[in-house]
Amino acid sequence: MSNLVNEVVNQSTVASVKYTAKDFGSDQDVRWCPGCGDYSVLAQVQRVLPDMNVPKEKIVFVSGIGCSSRFPYYMNTYGFHGIHGRATAIASGLKIARPDLMVWVVTGDGDGLSIGGNHMIHILRRNIDVNILLFNNQIYGLTKGQYSPTSEMGKITKSSPYGSVDMPFNPASLALGSGGTFVARSMDRDPKHMQSVIKRAAEHKGTSFVEVYQNCNVFNDGAFFSFTEKESKPNTTVFLEHGKPLIFGKENDKGIKLDGFSPVVVSLKDGSHSVNDLLVHNEKDSTLAFILANMTYNHELPRPFGIFLSIDRPRYEDETTKQIDSAISKRGKGQLEKLLNSGDTWVIQ
Repeated sequence: MSNLVNEVVNQSTVASVKYTAKDFGSDQDVRWCPGCGDYSVLAQVQRVLPDMNVPKEKIVFVSGIGCSSRFPYYMNTYGFHGIHGRATAIASGLKIARPDLMVWVVTGDGDGLSIGGNHMIHILRRNIDVNILLFNNQIYGLTKGQYSPTSEMGKITKSSPYGSVDMPFNPASLALGSGGTFVARSMDRDPKHMQSVIKRAAEHKGTSFVEVYQNCNVFNDGAFFSFTEKESKPNTTVFLEHGKPLIFGKENDKGIKLDGFSPVVVSLKDGSHSVNDLLVHNEKDSTLAFILANMTYNHELPRPFGIFLSIDRPRYEDETTKQIDSAISKRGKGQLEKLLNSGDTWVIQ
């Protein structure tokens, strides 16, 4: 009994420790290219985690292959550097085996949507309580500039010298179509917004999917500047806030309304429309989430940022645990040796 008491006391002591962002920085030199947007994502995660009141010993970062996948080395938590595209599979197994852990996946548009695309859709549909940060720079950066699954059509790269003919993935639409329960988008050059989105993702019970527009200043510099720079940002972006109308523009003089199921831009300046005519965001509405996500590649519309969808659905690990507990209650714990020697067995001479 004394050992149990000591364990409880130790756990409560660890949980009561007040962390700062510096507590989550490792002793490893950060080796991304100077000016890379990855630095910003790392900084925002380290700033958000102290607010989660989760002991560092209960946090795990899992990655695959790519520039983003160095992330676990730079976090003073547990981490696992997996193989290409398999981070979500590793994280799924870890969370199911240890549901008490806070598990994060850090991946890129290549790692997560190309070789890892199949694993991505299945973790989303299963709704395992894992937080996914997908760094989207629309290029393969680590392998020196080939086009990726999110590169725009016509993209000239080392692997597409005459321009890519592939239709790019829309990560938000892909996540929604896979049954994602929390789907959001932010950008590296808006740290406050990114912090708020990451915090909401961490609080969500189920799979959270956050796409982060991240500038690769070496191989795809400026891919998102129209959405991130001070002069252009007000007219090219619209920020989604639950229960609020979709308003944008330098003078907040434009809005989005629905024409049937199609979003259109209207003016709030010429008197033809008022705020009451505008589309009001509802992050519980999956149909609306699809409509907003599909605005992504429509150049006549602003690009949406924020939380597209946040809904509740049973989690895979909870349902699995229920099945195991039910089986044990009916049949007992069982023995591995007995299981291996049960049923039809034979000996090969």
